[in-house]
Amino acid sequence: MFTTIPIIILLLPLLGFVLMIFFGKKLPRQGDWLSSGLISISLLLSIYLLINKVSSHSEEMISHSFTWVLIGSGSIEIGIAIDNLAAVMLVVVTLVSTLVHFFSMGYMKDDVRYSRYYAYLGLFSFSMLGIVITNNLLLMYAAWELVGISSYLLIGHWYEKKSASNAANKAFIVNRIGDFGMFIGIMILFFSYSTFTFEAIFSSINSGQLPFGSEQWLTAAGILIFCGAVGKSAQFPLHVWLPDAMEGPTPVSALIHAATMVAAGVYLVARVFPMLTSDALLVIAYIGAITSLIAATIAITQFDIKKVLAYSTISQLGYMIMALGVGAFTAGFMHLVTHAAFKAGLFLGAGSVIYAMHESLHKAKDHHTDAQDVRNMGGLKSKMPITYITFLVFTLAISGIPFTSGFLSKDEILAGTLAFSTMNGHWILPVIGFAVAAMTALYMFRLLILTFHGKPADESIISGIKESPKVMTVPLMVLAALSLFVFYSFNPLGAASGWFYAAIEQPMSVVPELIQPASAHVFHEAVENIHGMAMIISILMAGAGVLLAFAMYQWKKVNADKLAEHAGVLYKGAFNKWYFDEFYSKAFVGGTIILTKILRWFDENIIDGIVNGSAHITKIISSISGWIDNNVVDGLVNATANTADRAGGLLSKIQTGKVQVYLVYVVFSFLVLFILFL
Repeated sequence: MFTTIPIIILLLPLLGFVLMIFFGKKLPRQGDWLSSGLISISLLLSIYLLINKVSSHSEEMISHSFTWVLIGSGSIEIGIAIDNLAAVMLVVVTLVSTLVHFFSMGYMKDDVRYSRYYAYLGLFSFSMLGIVITNNLLLMYAAWELVGISSYLLIGHWYEKKSASNAANKAFIVNRIGDFGMFIGIMILFFSYSTFTFEAIFSSINSGQLPFGSEQWLTAAGILIFCGAVGKSAQFPLHVWLPDAMEGPTPVSALIHAATMVAAGVYLVARVFPMLTSDALLVIAYIGAITSLIAATIAITQFDIKKVLAYSTISQLGYMIMALGVGAFTAGFMHLVTHAAFKAGLFLGAGSVIYAMHESLHKAKDHHTDAQDVRNMGGLKSKMPITYITFLVFTLAISGIPFTSGFLSKDEILAGTLAFSTMNGHWILPVIGFAVAAMTALYMFRLLILTFHGKPADESIISGIKESPKVMTVPLMVLAALSLFVFYSFNPLGAASGWFYAAIEQPMSVVPELIQPASAHVFHEAVENIHGMAMIISILMAGAGVLLAFAMYQWKKVNADKLAEHAGVLYKGAFNKWYFDEFYSKAFVGGTIILTKILRWFDENIIDGIVNGSAHITKIISSISGWIDNNVVDGLVNATANTADRAGGLLSKIQTGKVQVYLVYVVFSFLVLFILFL
């Protein structure tokens, strides 16, 4: 059962993709019911699988492999594996995908490529599920690249828009950079162990067999594989693609940028966690912390509702990566799951607002107002009550307010970073963690207040706004319910006593003792000892962020514009996304153009110069050779021929053809010889 059901879960979205591509336009409603039905079945099977797996109280991985390729005396095996980690992830992917399918029935109903959109959703879901259930790096990398292709197709769905096609290209290219590093890391492991299977690699490392016999190579392999996560999970410095990807349809943003594609990187780190050395984990922790801080500062300054959520996603992904880096494995993965619900809800809630704004602006024949700029919103609370209430729940969850799922996971992450710092002295990590907690509450409640509270800048803009249809609001209500604490632990102030912590345990490190991270037991004790302090600081920081947001945007006690003006270069830098895009454009795009110009000059002047010079010299040599041939060689040949011709002419005079003359010549010759010899 545990190997058959996952294959069915995997293949149903692929079946939907094939059917929708070939027959979608011919089906009733262009087949949205078919694609949505198939992914719904996958969801039900995933829930059934998770319940059975968790209720068995076994963390054992159930796998099935077969030989794919024979190479000499060796072979490459591929297959699937299901443990509690994979079972939970299957539910996360299929749940968000199912809700996005149904939400899209309302949001995308008049789209010109409606059936193709649903086909691409199926392809994307298939690719993500492939990453989740595989038991080896080879199939994971193949599914990894399929996710890249399908996300490219979804982000660029409205390819007639230049911004959308550029965003799709940017996402695809930036991800390839991280994927290249991941590929090198995989190859290091394959050439060291002649296998791609996780368990076989872990077993070899545990027995003391290191890549090329070096601790540094094991660390390098771990960091290089992490490069794939840097790309997919939009970590610094490859985070620049995700905000631009908001050019795709909003349900796509919820699917790709909330729970699935961007979570693939976190899942990758969790899957290879046993082989990561302490040095690799430290690099991972700092990359996550830097990412979280940079994205949070940018999110505070943005006005596009989807851009705020995009940078929020990057920041929260940094939280997850930081948690895994410091060893708070379960907390990091739990935040992936809780974040999937409330961030998908936030994106779909934003989609509900944008949909209503578009409808209202269309009726008012206003084609100039930006439907995504929160400065054009305000006062939507009374017009869209369901969207507002659910959006409020999601905002509370991401801000880490008690009684929400976000509080449980974020509290454990902060406790983990604080415990790590007490053991290793890296105090900057918890400082960043708590600072980002305050900033998250600030920018999310800023977004909530500007969108739903107060009064709009222009009453005519929202005069025609009404609540979105049920096919869009029901998914919001489902996700809002899943953003409450009770689904993960019955203790609203602690996740450690819940089913999630019991089901997802930190895997044992398999690296040698000298280079392995601190034991999980010691770390967990440190977390327990410091958990209360971390929770109090976390609540205070979140509360401070909420209070400041209301003071600035609701009560107007603090002038946000003047504060931004006083911030000066800091605000300008954050508003302009710290100029990462400009720097990359100058350094890499511009640098590539300069390099191509240099190579062109080198080609035209050096390479072509050598070729043309060689041709000129060859021409001169050919001319000399031709003169010698014409004048010397041909001269000798012609002189010989002329001499032979003259000799032949002289001899021809005595060749009369008369016998009598020849007899006279013979007699004359005889007489001459006779006289000479005599």
